[in-house]
Order: sequence, then structure tokens, then C-alpha cells
Amino acid sequence: MAAISAPSVPASSSVNGRTSDAPSSRISSSISFRPRPSPSPSSFLGRPLNLKAPPSPVIRRVSPRDFAIRAIGSKPTILVAEKLGEAGLELLRSFANVDCSYNLTPEELCAKISLCDALIVRSGTKVTREVFEAARGRLKVVGRAGVGIDNVDLQAATESGCLVVNAPTANTVAAAEHGIALIAAMARNIAQADASMKAGKWQRNKFVGVSLVGKTLAIMGFGKVGSEVARRAKGLGMHVIAHDPYAPSDRARAIGVELVGFDEAISTADFISLHMPLTPSTSKMFNDQSFERMKNGVRIVNVARGGVIDEDALVRALDSGKVAQAALDVFTKEPPAQDSKLVQHEKVTVTPHLGASTIEAQEGVAIEIAEAVVGALKGELAATAVNAPMVPAEVLSELAPYVILAEKLGRLAVQLVAGGSGVKSVKVVYTSARDPDDLDTRLLRAMITKGIIEPISSTFVNLVNADFTAKQRGLRISEERIVHDGSPEVPLESIQVQIAHVESRFQSAISDSGEVRVEGKVKDGIPHLTLVGSFSVDVSLEGNLILCRQVDQPGMIGKVGSILGDENCNVSFMSVGRIAPRKHAIMAIGVDEEPEKSTLKKIGDIPAIEEFVFLQL
Repeated sequence: MAAISAPSVPASSSVNGRTSDAPSSRISSSISFRPRPSPSPSSFLGRPLNLKAPPSPVIRRVSPRDFAIRAIGSKPTILVAEKLGEAGLELLRSFANVDCSYNLTPEELCAKISLCDALIVRSGTKVTREVFEAARGRLKVVGRAGVGIDNVDLQAATESGCLVVNAPTANTVAAAEHGIALIAAMARNIAQADASMKAGKWQRNKFVGVSLVGKTLAIMGFGKVGSEVARRAKGLGMHVIAHDPYAPSDRARAIGVELVGFDEAISTADFISLHMPLTPSTSKMFNDQSFERMKNGVRIVNVARGGVIDEDALVRALDSGKVAQAALDVFTKEPPAQDSKLVQHEKVTVTPHLGASTIEAQEGVAIEIAEAVVGALKGELAATAVNAPMVPAEVLSELAPYVILAEKLGRLAVQLVAGGSGVKSVKVVYTSARDPDDLDTRLLRAMITKGIIEPISSTFVNLVNADFTAKQRGLRISEERIVHDGSPEVPLESIQVQIAHVESRFQSAISDSGEVRVEGKVKDGIPHLTLVGSFSVDVSLEGNLILCRQVDQPGMIGKVGSILGDENCNVSFMSVGRIAPRKHAIMAIGVDEEPEKSTLKKIGDIPAIEEFVFLQL
């Protein structure tokens, strides 16, 4: 994939300017965004903003060996620490001096890295804080030849001003093909029959399999790999359904796949193929309760992430016969223990994380990561960046609370969307006393995109890749600015996020014009939620949030507070916004931890409460 030189703006942006006879009025002109370098805060990585001054430069003696290497020429030096396809190496050599040094110890890597402008690794090399410190500021980019970046210290990279890029697309087809191979091998007992014959046995009756034609396959996670598995399964005559709360239904329909709810998917499928990312919400999603709701004799394939399955629960389901067979390419811990009951189970087919292991995929990954690294060294903005450079402290000190507000509003808005329809259209409205040319909203738009996308995917979003990621997912983000009377010393009066053409888990979040709407302000440096749908509220965006729509009557705060108190759930704040006395009201309750489901049920059982939702901030 070629790197892009500047972020595209998949958005139209309208401006509201002031006139002499009104505080604010709408002007039908448009902003033309002028692409210019704009670094991003370390909070893009989900950590606190770093407002400390950069460390003092390190002065060191340059050895003759250092001078010799630097004197090779003006070309940058790229260290390739693990094997890379020849096509990728050729691309790198056309631009830089390439040092292929494999199987380096941590000490050897630290010794070499100060002489390198870029480093390329796979999954076996740990790029730790010590590596970035040893680089002494020279290392400009780290390329991960693959998708996962667990072996790279992103925080240390960002603090060092080092870009980290990966290669997320080249192995899509390989992973999908491996998923199909495991489905077929499992259905026909290929691995077991092969082992039996090699043991000198001829057991035709023992290894009678099942046909795939006419069977229902549930794709759990309808992203790139999931949709490719679906296409191939349709060609095998399978009936394919899919569950993905945020996948566009029109994309599924285009390949003959029906999007359904989680319970319907797992309860009706003969085969279940897992393709979701590992996030806090998907960790051990397939557990005893999930298996209990499945068909007797269901078959499960996992080429996604090992942690989405509770492996002990899967062993119990296999022993009971609830799950007839499983085929696994990934595990919670890799490599798994040699005495793992799951790996040794006779009903399980296993492979050692081979999803991306084809000659073609490895060459594709090599080219993709080489292009990203070369582009980054040229100063281009890499579309596959998973972090971004540091922001000057003076810029962050002004925008820091608004950056946090923007991400939390995006995170809040997407949680209010009901699954099924998919998020396609987002509108962001900024209210500010500043002239539009004095307020660059790309950073805020990126954080809203981050808040919307990251909770539902494994994608890292930052200023570098936000617009690209949104466009790739079919997400259109438009912006509108309202100029109001006030002090231009304050960057923003408010930020409003609207998601159109979706259903909501909390109907009161739907505005009078029909979209999910949330708005927030910064008060005394703290982000606050000030509007949900058409209801005004005033709550600090910290911890977790419970929203309740209720009949406005005395005693409601006490009732809800008593339930939470009885369950030892600490309340940090409460706020009630209403349309009119004795009509309807929205109660917003901040809680430090997620209440038990039974606690939330008790709140919902209060007669005057018409609906409620729990939201993680």
C-alpha cells in the first residue's frame, strides 16, 4: 500500500459567520482545509496527555565506527531485524542502506539502533522503551511486518517522536483461505484421519464427516477477513449469516449475507467462524453461557484472536458434546502449553497461527511495510500509522481538554447506536468565538473518529490515519462551525456530535430532527456532557455513565441512589434534565465501576423509569 502525502478530508464543512444584526447566522460558504503538518497528542494511544517539556538532548562522543557508517552516504539506514520477503527488501534498497541482522539479542539491538533511521520487525522482536532510549533520537520509524503491534512500546515510540506503522491488509485473503481450509478439514476429519493412517490404521467408519452444502455458517465479525470467508463459503453452497453490530447491511446484502443479532447467529448456526478483534468487550465472549445457547453439535473455527474464547469453557462444551468439533489457529497464550487439554483434545484441529503464512501473503506484507517505511522516511503521512509524533506543549495545553471531550463524545455517541444499521454519517458542530481560520479542527475530528471507531474494532486511530480509516470504513464525517459572541481566548464553546440514519439503544438520545445527538463543553478544564437528544444535562465525563428516561416525579433520585448504594456501587454525580415539570426527564448518573446486571435490572424495574442505558466512558 502506498503511503499518502496528506490526509484526505472525507467531509464537507460549512461555516456560520456573524452579522451585525444577530449573534450568529448561517453562511453558505465552505472551508477548504489546507493540509499542513499537525502532530497528534499521546492521548491518541489511550493514555494521559504528556505536557512535559521534551528531554534535554544527549551529548555523546561519536566513534570512528559511527562516522564510517554515517559517511556511507546521504541515504538513511534501515535495520531489518527479522526475515522479510525479497520484494520488500528490493524496495528498501532502492531508497536506503539496508542492514539485515536477524536473531539479535535485546542488547545487540540496543547497540545497533543508534545507527539506524528505521527498524523493521515481525512479531519475534521486542521494541521496548530501552530500544527507543538507545536510539538517542535518530530512529524515525518502526515498521511492523504484520497487523499486531503488541511487541512495540507505542508510548515510548510516541514520546521519542518515532512513527510506528504496520501492514494490516496484505494477509486478508490468506487468513480467509485458512479459515475455509479449517472448516473443510474439520468437517471431514482430515487431520485425525491422516494421523490414524500414519499410525498404520485404516478406520473409514470412524472418520465419517459432514457435508458443508446447505449448512448455516455464522460469521462473527464482518470485517475484511470475515467478508472474504463469507464469499468463499457461499461458493461451497453454505447459507451464510453474520453478526457485526457496526457492519453496513448494504455491504452484507451485496454478497448475499444476512446480518443478524448475536443470539440469533449462535443459536441457528451449524458452523461458527470467529473474526472479531480482541477488545475488552469481546474477551471470552464465547463462554459457558454462549455455548449453552448454541445448537447441539455446533462446529467452531477461530482464526481471529485466541482470547475471544474461554478455552476452559470450550473444553467443557467439547466433552459434553454441545460442540462437536473445533478448529483453532489462535490461542489465548501462544504457544500454548504442551499439555493443553484443548490442543490435545481429539475433537480439535489445531494449527500454529498460520493464518497469514502463505508465500503470497508474506511477499505482500513485505511490500506493504516497505512502502510504509520508505514513505514515512520521505516525510509522507503513512496511512497505516498506529501512533503519531508529539505535539508541542503549548498547543496541547490549550487543546488538551477539548481533545479528551471530542474522543469521549465520539465514544458516547457510538455506544448509543443500536447494532444492525451501521454508522455511516456523522456530523460535528463546533461553536466558537474564533474566526474559522484560527481554529484547525482536524485534531478534534480525528479524536471523534477515534472515539467512534476504536471501541468497535482493533484499529488504532490518530491524526495521521483518522480520515483514511473513516473513508475506508465508509464513514462520512461532515463539519459545521457556528460563530458566537464570546471571548476568542477560549478555543471552543461546545462540540456536538450527530449520527444520522441509525436506531438508538436509548430512544431519548434521538433529537427532534431524528439523529443520535450528544453535546459537550469544557468547564474548569473538565469535559462535561451537556446535551443528550433534546434533553439538557450537566455531567462530568469521567468514569461510567447511566442514562435513565423517567417520568418527572419526586423521589426518583433517592430510589436510584438507594439501589446503587445497596449494591456498593459508588455514585460520583447525578444530574436531571427535563422538558417541563411533571413531564419527562433524563437522569444522568456517574458511577465509578460497572454495576452488576442485576443492579441495572432493579433500576429498570422502577415503574417510573421508561428506559435506561449503561455507557463506558
